[in-house]
Amino acid sequence: MPDLNALDSSRRRGWLAALTRPSTKWSLLTLLVVGFVSGILFWGGFNTGMEATNTLEFCIGCHEMRDNVYAEYKETIHYSNRTGVRAVCSDCHVPKDWTHKMMRKIQASKEVWGKLVGTIDTKEKFEAHRLEMATREWERMKSRNSTECRNCHNFDAMNPEIQKKGPYKKHMEAKAAGKSCIDCHKGIAHRLPKGYKDPTLEEEE
Repeated sequence: MPDLNALDSSRRRGWLAALTRPSTKWSLLTLLVVGFVSGILFWGGFNTGMEATNTLEFCIGCHEMRDNVYAEYKETIHYSNRTGVRAVCSDCHVPKDWTHKMMRKIQASKEVWGKLVGTIDTKEKFEAHRLEMATREWERMKSRNSTECRNCHNFDAMNPEIQKKGPYKKHMEAKAAGKSCIDCHKGIAHRLPKGYKDPTLEEEE
């Protein structure tokens, strides 16, 4: 009876030899050019697909997002304002730099699983999980010092002659204290979870 382990080992050595053996049909230049062009095509296709997942249309493609957080977002200044500058989902929830963007996309695979098993497929389920989801996102934003917010908003660019005195004062106090945008601006684009008490609002009372 043949030794199956020996056969498997032999096959592996055969494949390895085939992959590492110099080509007798194609020149090194041809292989390099083909590899280079293939790499460009792969990278272009990969990035095109990646950017397609950052569009507003993609984000609201499922009813869980369209009927809940998107409906709320449409009533905020991030959606409609006097200057016509609109921040879409990816502007706030997807990092711009490649490394953190890939990490965020990998994390998003959990959301796909949640979609498949129906974790938040009804309004009631969504509300039951809202605090958990919001807290996770607030913590992520806090860990990045609200970088996605700062892509558009900058303390140093705030003009005291244009911004109202109250908000400007609070912004300068936040800057001096080293606070992150999300420390004070939870619920600015989506409704706060039921039962959540915002410490910044309690301080003002």
